[in-house]
Amino acid sequence: MSESELEDETAPACCAPLTGQVMAEAEAVELSRVFKALADPVRLRLLNLIASHEGGEACVCDLTGPFELTGPTISHHLKVLRQARLIEGERRGTWVYYRAVPEALSRLSGLFALPELTPA
Repeated sequence: MSESELEDETAPACCAPLTGQVMAEAEAVELSRVFKALADPVRLRLLNLIASHEGGEACVCDLTGPFELTGPTISHHLKVLRQARLIEGERRGTWVYYRAVPEALSRLSGLFALPELTPA
């Protein structure tokens, strides 16, 4: 997937449960981008650190310590999470503060919902 496709802000909102209707191609592309972002252990841990941080947001300065990675590498992983719309960042002075996007996490959790079983 190209960098321009990753940055496309007009991508459709995602996603219906996997057990529901047949998924449209655009929805599958959007969902695969999210799964690719989460498939990396560093990014998965970063998302977890951000989402579980006190107050629901974390300064980038708090995110580098738990990893044996350089600042630019952490920044790259944060960029991928932003492009997948899993986190948002806000610059405050010299630091950027990140927070998980609750709607994105809820959307992902709904993907694996099983249809309600109705008694016959």
